[in-house]
Amino acid sequence: MSAASKEKTHHTEKEAPRLSGSLIDELDGLCDENIFGCYQCGTCAAGCPFVEEMDLTPDEVLRFVILDKKEVLNSETIWLCSSCFACAERCPRDINITVVMEALRQIILRKSIDETKIENLTEDEKRKIPQIAFVSLFRKNIG
Repeated sequence: MSAASKEKTHHTEKEAPRLSGSLIDELDGLCDENIFGCYQCGTCAAGCPFVEEMDLTPDEVLRFVILDKKEVLNSETIWLCSSCFACAERCPRDINITVVMEALRQIILRKSIDETKIENLTEDEKRKIPQIAFVSLFRKNIG
């Protein structure tokens, strides 16, 4: 297995947060998106500005949720989503994936598992990271 492959699958190595029900049940209380309408066309991933950095593409995240694979909660993808809505605008099924990503982040935050620490960013990272990513990060940290 190549280093890139190992890096892409690291989300399954950590134990997923314990949930009382299924991911769909958890999401139902946080968003009204019908993710079962997704037919995995990949249009969302094609328009995502951060897809190259993600360990799962946005359509793969939806598939993991549909299959109740709780290890999706360990994915870097849900934290890398900048909430730019490019995926939602392009989706032929009108699924707002951005809302789903936010709901997945809320599931984790409600379990007190927050991987994002703004104060740990170096000055170089602060200069290189797009401003929209900071806006999203601040939204995540203040609710």
